[in-house]
Amino acid sequence: MTIVKVRQGDSIDKALRSLKKRLDKEGIMKSVKAHRFYLKPSVKKRAKSKAALKYKRQR
Repeated sequence: MTIVKVRQGDSIDKALRSLKKRLDKEGIMKSVKAHRFYLKPSVKKRAKSKAALKYKRQR
């Protein structure tokens, strides 16, 4: 569970920003997006190879 300590006098916007940063750092948002809907293993494999190819072209 992710916990963000808010100091007295800090704004809610600052607390939300720090929460979002921590969630991104821990990779929670990425896993939530990945589990939003089911992908067949063949589709996952195809997407993974496509991403690897894209990465290889950039280098």
